[in-house]
Amino acid sequence: MFYVYVPKSRKTGRRYVGSCEDLDERIQRHNLGHSKATRHGIPWRLLHSETFLTPEQALAKERFYKTGKGRDQLDRFRL
Repeated sequence: MFYVYVPKSRKTGRRYVGSCEDLDERIQRHNLGHSKATRHGIPWRLLHSETFLTPEQALAKERFYKTGKGRDQLDRFRL
């Protein structure tokens, strides 16, 4: 299974959008500071995730959430 996930920083209040194969490990790596892009916002809490059968599907959804319309959709989720 492949995932698109949206954690939110408890420190900065910002959201991050990513995709991965092991969701629990990925969130843990964000909170351990292993990702340069999210190191500044530790701690992170998972707000939303979606499951896909292929990595291509997950990457397509991740790219969508990083567009203006995708961010608007995330805002409507009240994330």
